[in-house]
Amino acid sequence: MNAVASSRGATMMRASVLPAAALLGLLAGGLAFWMQGAPLATGIWFGALALTGAPVLIRTTIAVLRGHFATDVVAALAIGTALALREPLAGLVVVLMQTGGEALERYAEGRASAAVRALEDAAPRIAHRVAEGREVDVAVEAVAVGDTLVVRPGEVVPCDGEVVDGRSDVDTSRLTGEPLPRAVAPGASVMSGMLNGSGAFVMRATARSGESQYARIVELVRSAEASKSPLQRLADRYARWFTPVTLLVCAVAWLASGDVTRVLAVLVVATPCPLILATPVAIIGGINRAATRHIIVRSGAALERLSDAQIAVFDKTGTITEGRPRVHQVVALDGMTEGEVLRLAGALEQRAGHLLARSTVEAARAASTTLPTPHDVREAPGRGVAGEVEGHHVVIGARRFVLEQVGLDASAVTPLDQDVSVLRAFVAVDGALRGAIDYDDRVRPTARALLEVLPSLGVRRTLLLSGDNRQNVEAVARAVGIGEAIGDLLPGGKVDRVAELSRREGRVMMVGDGTNDAPALSRADVGIALAGHGGGITAEAADVVILVDDLSRVGEAIRIAQATLRIAKQSILVGLGLSSAGMVLAALGYLPPVAGAVAQEAIDVAVILNALRASRVAYSA
Repeated sequence: MNAVASSRGATMMRASVLPAAALLGLLAGGLAFWMQGAPLATGIWFGALALTGAPVLIRTTIAVLRGHFATDVVAALAIGTALALREPLAGLVVVLMQTGGEALERYAEGRASAAVRALEDAAPRIAHRVAEGREVDVAVEAVAVGDTLVVRPGEVVPCDGEVVDGRSDVDTSRLTGEPLPRAVAPGASVMSGMLNGSGAFVMRATARSGESQYARIVELVRSAEASKSPLQRLADRYARWFTPVTLLVCAVAWLASGDVTRVLAVLVVATPCPLILATPVAIIGGINRAATRHIIVRSGAALERLSDAQIAVFDKTGTITEGRPRVHQVVALDGMTEGEVLRLAGALEQRAGHLLARSTVEAARAASTTLPTPHDVREAPGRGVAGEVEGHHVVIGARRFVLEQVGLDASAVTPLDQDVSVLRAFVAVDGALRGAIDYDDRVRPTARALLEVLPSLGVRRTLLLSGDNRQNVEAVARAVGIGEAIGDLLPGGKVDRVAELSRREGRVMMVGDGTNDAPALSRADVGIALAGHGGGITAEAADVVILVDDLSRVGEAIRIAQATLRIAKQSILVGLGLSSAGMVLAALGYLPPVAGAVAQEAIDVAVILNALRASRVAYSA
């Protein structure tokens, strides 16, 4: 058992001590009552109440003195009143209800977090490092960038890296959800958490274990557990208004009847366990349900905002399209051949990190035997790349970027503007426009289906924002059914558009590939990063990370969020309604303290069991 699991076990054990002691006291008193009569039973119940109720009273008093209006104030008042009125049985049931509810919450959290524990338990622990010609087993934390590692058949890849020798198949399902293995050979990238197949291979580490893909996934899920949504904070504020209302009902009951036991009965049945416990259980259950679909929700707040998204904004390349563009054709100007344009562009793109770079390099390598090494490469995210290749200053990128870099006006691109509905990168060499490269990037098959279902999920407006030319963006938007399309946007322009929509129109959901879209994802009310290509998980700006290359999971995420919040609100309303009804009955004298305590315990269990349904919500339409 690892340290995390041990810590959870110790926490659960501590949470179980008080309810176990209260239950033991109740049973012992009941046995004494049956064998010896009321005096002995009352003494046992008083002793058990003093022992188990004191921690609740002390904890609540300290919290109030520190300015925190604790949510168990009503329970503490009920325990104190039970002691004063010599009603130990009712007070002991309140202790069991309060502390037992907290223990049940710990259990529910543990049950709802099974996916998180599975991620942590499956994390790699040992790496086989090659040093001075021999293998040495080291902890994965000791692996440094550049280390040579051996991955044997059936082992988990210890950190992110590149294969330098050997061939195998790796299972990527824990990272991407894809069921089919992926072949790896020298030059292929591998990520921590992948499960090696039947072949051994040698890899070079490109990141430390704590900075790996797998470590980021685990940290995202862990941070989601630790966060607190606005709905949960509403539960914390519950005591601020409910306690005065409870005291008012107590005062009315006492003034109307003169019976102090009615005051105790009201306090017992008013203990706010349902609202306190049900909401976090539902939120954590929903996060876990999403995780089983390879959807990582970073916080309960994100889950709540996602459930109420009204505006959906999409990036184009890699989001609505497949993100695997291929060079379709090369256009050359001014006497330069298509091969020369592609060779210079491909050489420059070797040092670039954007989506089109790999396609350009692959096409250039297929057409040329070797590519020269570029120098002084500078990349403007979402715009283009500039640098030196064989003494030539080469620029490739969006229309506006290339014109700005070489100091030309718009008329310079007139010869290349005949077909602007394609995805096109312009190429300039030594200050002159020399050609363009057209890319074919197919629309995702699931895109139209997602856009068709969004209105039924409460999304009333859809937009496509892109740095590509306006005609191409509009063509893609028409193909999938997106209502509005805006092209020729810089990354800052996307941020401005998203901010304006959020300010004027309502809650905005932004879906992107998690790299160049990071600023817009961060500015949206809820940002969703598609990480199916492996890089999106690094977008810390995203509130939701989808680990599979499947756009339809956006709709699933919204459904899960809406179902989770619906269940949480049901739990709140049921708890409030039943507690309020019980308070009225207690104030009228129809519900004695012990019966009220038992009834409240039943309410707690029912409400929490209802909240647990969030971990099993359906995600399909």
